[in-house]
Amino acid sequence: MKQSISQMTLVVRDYDEAIEFYTQKLQFELVEDTPLTETKRWVLVRPQNSNGFCLLLAKAVNEEQKKSVGNQSGGRVFLFLKTDDFWRDFHQMKSVGIEFVREASEEVYGTVAVFKDLYGNLWDLIEDRF
Repeated sequence: MKQSISQMTLVVRDYDEAIEFYTQKLQFELVEDTPLTETKRWVLVRPQNSNGFCLLLAKAVNEEQKKSVGNQSGGRVFLFLKTDDFWRDFHQMKSVGIEFVREASEEVYGTVAVFKDLYGNLWDLIEDRF
């Protein structure tokens, strides 16, 4: 049997501002943006030159969902953006205003820094050592 995780929902405040952040600041590609109803869209983004796994940007529609925007993991690092050139991406992200809350460090597994997305979710930017 072969299985894989293909998507994960990221609850956002607004589709268009989330698309702009992920495509302009993080340089992700917009894979799909399909209207489902007048208020609901199927929006998928992923890092450029990657395959498979996508983030499904889902607009919060009720108070419970709105409370989770920016805090989907209770304040822990939530997502991990793996790169083949840490310093290239680190400097590019800083140049467009991405906020790093933990500066770069060399760890046994690689180079890593923690940044916030537009809503405050924490991400690791990481380049594996091996």
